[in-house]
Amino acid sequence: MTNSRTAFFVSDRTGITAENLGHSLLSQFDSIKFKLIRLPFLDTLEKARDAMVQINDTALADGQRPLVFSTLIIPAVRNIVEQSDSLFLDLFEMFIVPLETELGINSSHAVGRSHGADINYNSRMDAVNYAMNHDDGGITKELDRADIILIGVSRCGKTPTSLYLALQNGIYAANYPLVPEDFESGSLPKALKPLLKKLHGLTIRPERLQKIRTERSPNSRYASLENCQLEVKQAENMMQQSHIPFLDVTTMSVEEIATTIMHQTGLKH
Repeated sequence: MTNSRTAFFVSDRTGITAENLGHSLLSQFDSIKFKLIRLPFLDTLEKARDAMVQINDTALADGQRPLVFSTLIIPAVRNIVEQSDSLFLDLFEMFIVPLETELGINSSHAVGRSHGADINYNSRMDAVNYAMNHDDGGITKELDRADIILIGVSRCGKTPTSLYLALQNGIYAANYPLVPEDFESGSLPKALKPLLKKLHGLTIRPERLQKIRTERSPNSRYASLENCQLEVKQAENMMQQSHIPFLDVTTMSVEEIATTIMHQTGLKH
C-alpha cells in the first residue's frame, strides 16, 4: 500500500470549510503523507473543467486517483468535477440531504451562505486587529481589554494561537513573551502583574523548541538545546510561582491549543 496520496479541496467559495473538514478526516490516517491542494472559487463551467483536467492529470502522474473533498453548491459545476478520476466526496450532500429530510424543507443551496450567516464577522475582525497589535508584547496600551493574555518563551506558539482565537472565535487575545531579562529579575514583566487573572501560559518540550528556533536562527545560542532547556524550565517555574495555569503544546495543533484553552478558561465566542 502506498504511503502518499493527493487530496483536493474544491469549493465555489474559499474552500476553507472543505479543507477544515477534510483535514480532520485525513488526520485519522497518520501513516499516509498527503499532498494537499485547495481549488477555491470554482463558480463557472470553465473553471470546473480546468479543475477536472488538473485532477485527472494528478491521477495519471500519481498512478492512483486523488481524493476530492467538495463543498460545491452549483449543480452544473459539481457534476463536471464529480466526473473526474477521483474519489469524490460531496461534504454538503452527506449532511444537507439528511437535514432536509429531518427538517421537512429544502435547503437554499446558496453559494457563500456560511459567510453571510456570520453576524459576528465584524467583531471577529476587530479581535484579529487587536491580536495583531498586541503581538509579542509590542504594545501594552489597552492590554487590559484582552480576554486572555498568552505568555511563554519565544516560539512556543503564542502568536498563531492568539490569531486563531481571534479569527475563529472573536476572542481578544494578546500575547507576551517571557525573555531572559524577566528570568534574571525573577518576576513577571511589569505590564502583566496587574492582569494576573487574564494570563495563561504555553510551554513546550525543549527538543521541539530547539527544532523550531533552529529554522529561524540556525547555529545560534538562542536555538541551542541547552538554552531552550534553561528558558523552558525558568518560564515554567515563574508561571508556577505566580499560580498561572499553563499548557504543554508540544504535540498539539493550533486548533487543539485554542479549543483546550477556551475549555479550561471558560471563554465563550
